[in-house]
Amino acid sequence: MLRGVDLAVDRGSRLVVLGPNGAGKTTLLRILAGQDAPDSGRVVHGHGLRLGYFAQEHDTLDPQSTVREHLAGAAPHLTDGEVRQVLGAFLFGGDDAGKRVGVLSGGEKTRLALAGLVHSGANVLLLDEPTNNLDPASRAEVLAAVGTYPGAIVMVTHDEGAIQALRPDRVLLLPDADEDLWDEEYLELVSST
Repeated sequence: MLRGVDLAVDRGSRLVVLGPNGAGKTTLLRILAGQDAPDSGRVVHGHGLRLGYFAQEHDTLDPQSTVREHLAGAAPHLTDGEVRQVLGAFLFGGDDAGKRVGVLSGGEKTRLALAGLVHSGANVLLLDEPTNNLDPASRAEVLAAVGTYPGAIVMVTHDEGAIQALRPDRVLLLPDADEDLWDEEYLELVSST
């Protein structure tokens, strides 16, 4: 159960959420994203907030849409050429654009979901274990996207490389909801959780 989480995310801030399995990390992100309602308390979104949520189970992807349709829907401001360029940057080449999302591997779904989020116009990304199930090339692409994203990011991860790409300025430790400035000493918690 999460209690007393008072979390403010400012423009461009980087927050990593750490804690053991079962501490409520995914639940916190789902509540912040509006996927679940809090048992008590409330979530207050600031003016102009545009959230992008990456669920580790890929339940935000429509399995019937194509790769191109998903990205075009997530980032409607992109031209068709720009959609193909973004897909290429996320390692979807040629005929991949016509594949149904439902037939993609876990790593491909991760890349597609993150491509959509990064180009969606969201100014805060909520990322739940974004490097799970990735091959080395996909992981490198995802970490590059995380490292260069201009908005704020709240990330749950057990991956030291993802934390290094994120370059967090703060850490939220669950289940006690202790917030602190990031320090490299917290990396020890990553491998132990």
